[in-house]
Amino acid sequence: MSEDNSSVESRPAKVSVRSLLTEVESLILEAQAATRPLELQPFRGRLFEQFVAADRSGLIPDETTAAAFDDADEDDSDLQLTADTLCRLLARRWGLDMAAREAQALQTRLPAEQLERMRLLWSVMRMWMEWSYAWQRWSEFHQAPNSISVNPQSYSDRE
Repeated sequence: MSEDNSSVESRPAKVSVRSLLTEVESLILEAQAATRPLELQPFRGRLFEQFVAADRSGLIPDETTAAAFDDADEDDSDLQLTADTLCRLLARRWGLDMAAREAQALQTRLPAEQLERMRLLWSVMRMWMEWSYAWQRWSEFHQAPNSISVNPQSYSDRE
């Protein structure tokens, strides 16, 4: 069969963890500078686009089998980009991990800018986790109309 290039769906190129982190970081800093929540457009939509790019690149793992964050390196080609890993890598880039340890050791507060970035990371983490969960369960709820069977017991077992 010959391939018609006009009907071939163009697939975005795979992204590296480092480039994805840079894009997400840029987006967060833009939202911070604009003093706008990440949960509002255009930031939420742009962050979701980065999530989709990560998924297409095979970086979004099944959360039930994802490896724990173990001092991951953003250049690791086998890195699984869970919400936790994404936010820890960004926190490391910004020195938030060390600042939080220092503030705890000295029993002081985080400086305002670092606290603001920490809050932004919490927003990213929450959205990334929600999208990961919904993405993994998509097929359960998008079957042919006649073949959908909902078993409430199966959902309570997952919790």
